[in-house]
Parts: sequence; structure tokens; C-alpha cells
Amino acid sequence: MIDPLLVTARDNPLLQRVRKLAADPGAYRKHGQVWLEGDHLVAAALQRGVALDELVFSDSAWQERSEWRAWGDRAGRTLRIPDALFKSLSSLESPARVGALIQTPAPAAIDPDAFSLVLDRLQDAGNVGSVLRSAAAFGATQVLAIKGTAALWSPKVLRAGMGAHFGLRLIEGLSVEELAVLRVPMLATSPHGGLKLGSGRLPHPCAWVLGHEGQGVDPVLAAACVHTVRIPQPGGEESLNVAAAAAVCLYASTSAQ
Repeated sequence: MIDPLLVTARDNPLLQRVRKLAADPGAYRKHGQVWLEGDHLVAAALQRGVALDELVFSDSAWQERSEWRAWGDRAGRTLRIPDALFKSLSSLESPARVGALIQTPAPAAIDPDAFSLVLDRLQDAGNVGSVLRSAAAFGATQVLAIKGTAALWSPKVLRAGMGAHFGLRLIEGLSVEELAVLRVPMLATSPHGGLKLGSGRLPHPCAWVLGHEGQGVDPVLAAACVHTVRIPQPGGEESLNVAAAAAVCLYASTSAQ
């Protein structure tokens, strides 16, 4: 096991970069790296074979967690910093004491035949991360984000995704026109009308389209969908949270096969 590099200077260039990545949702695009805070995200990345550029421990984590120390053998460089300095890297109430920098994933091409989710300008980072988590859980393999959707590799989306990112093909910054390459049918979700979920057989694989939390699915995108689908809500609420709706629709797709 390689001894970590001890860093005590607050203005260390690497730590300054981590602070920017932790504070700015889109900073990963500029800096070419993503900050993974917490043992769960680091372990999920390693499980999927993602290379760690730098692994950063607080003093207490390095001393107490031998299973985490073993990760240093799979990182380009390992650093150890005082606990108080690690807290300065985090916006969390209880900092996780370990984190890692990875390369921002290279842009991927759309897989025309993949069981997919299309995110049409979803704004809330927590919703987006929860949607990714449901996608991974129910077997979707691709998430396509239209321009205006919350940054997929931002810290808040990563935390809400709980490691789902590393099992999905994620493509963001797309235009509606670029979805024309999809060969799977698209299904738009709407609380206002259309095919009642559960009343007929759903195509599978397909691409579920989830719209903006307030405005719904873009009309041009909705027109390209083979069905508009609504989720029955006998409780009388106006609509489900978009993350809850995604889980219901994905489950309906997989359970009917």
C-alpha cells in the first residue's frame, strides 16, 4: 500500500479545483474532472472499473478505515488532508471524509435500440439523480438529456443517483432533433390525458420521455411519441413528482414483459 501524500495547505491547487467542482454544477465540463464525494460513490465507481485520478482522505478516514485505504492501489495518486481541511471541500452538513476525482466521461453516441429515458429540461438535481437511480434499478441502459436539463454529473445529481451513473450510458446537451436516430418508440408522460398506464401492452424496449416539472413535455417532442401515457391516481393528487412517475413507468415497462 502506497503512503498518501500529506497536504496541509488550504490553497493547494488540487484542493482549489475540488472546491470549484463541488460548488459549481457545470464545472466538470470546464475542468474535465468529476468530484465524487463519499465512500458510496467511490466504491460504485471502482466496482464499474472507473479509474480514479486522485483519491483524497481525511486524516481520520485514513487512520480508521483500512478497507478504504486499499483503494489507494487503484488511484493515480492518494492524498491525506486534515479533517478540518476536508470539511472545506464539502457543502454537506456531515462531510464523508473520502472522495475521488475521475475524468469527465467522454461524450457517447446515442444507442438507437436501448431501453432509454429522455429527460426534457428537468430542472431539479435531486429529481434527476433519483430518475437515474430508478433507470438503473429497472434495467434502462441509456439516459438522454435535452439541453436545459440539470447537469448530469453535478454533485447533487451524483449524490441522488447513489452510483447509478456508472451503469448507464449518459448523454446530455441534446436537441430534440438529435433524438430522431432512436429506433425504439418514445412514450410521453402526462398527467392530463392519453393512454392509462396498465390498460394496454407497452412496447419494449422503449424510450420514456419525462418533461419539465412545470411545463411538461415539449410539444414538438410529444408529437414524435407513439403514445402519451398517464398514471392513474385514485388518491386525487394533481400529479406525481417526476422521479416517482419515472419509477412507476419503468416498473410498468419491465413487469409486463
